[in-house]
Amino acid sequence: MKSVKELARRAHELRERGLDTKEIAKELHLSTNTVEWLLTKGFEEEEAPKDVKIGWRSIGIYPYRIARIAEVMSDIILEEMEKRDFTIDSIVGILINGIPYATFIAEELGVELIVYRPHPNREEGAFSSNYAHIEGKKVVIVDDVLSTGETMSKAIEDIRNAGGDPKLAIVLVNKTPRDEVDGVPLRALIRALAL
Repeated sequence: MKSVKELARRAHELRERGLDTKEIAKELHLSTNTVEWLLTKGFEEEEAPKDVKIGWRSIGIYPYRIARIAEVMSDIILEEMEKRDFTIDSIVGILINGIPYATFIAEELGVELIVYRPHPNREEGAFSSNYAHIEGKKVVIVDDVLSTGETMSKAIEDIRNAGGDPKLAIVLVNKTPRDEVDGVPLRALIRALAL
């Protein structure tokens, strides 16, 4: 999507399909503030909030490209493990876009895969029972884009409440100046800031 008008059209389309603001933000790789602006103001005269649209479709359409990015993320995880002197048992992938990366990273590092599903309308998310359990596990959390940090923060809280120990969070793109979320170190392949 190359224009604000097109983003506004897509946001309205997703709203009509029943997605809430957080789900639309996740789908479009935008902050919730930007999505709210697109849904209420669109492309009118009022100045848009500062945001950076992240599109990684050229990576996402081919599994081998996701795997190559996951190799780089795995290398960063190994670097952090050595630097901070910790080990891990599992990789937690945040639904939906963190799952492909988490799957390849877990394979690369030879650890378990845990799937976390944030819930847009409830206080707590859920861990899928079809994958490894979180209790007693030292984990790295994986997602695609960190916009506000709200989803990552919620994941960290839910991991801790379920008896897990988050050691590191890693994302493809960090749209904030943050290097940690709720006491958990944060690494990204790319930092994209609106100046």
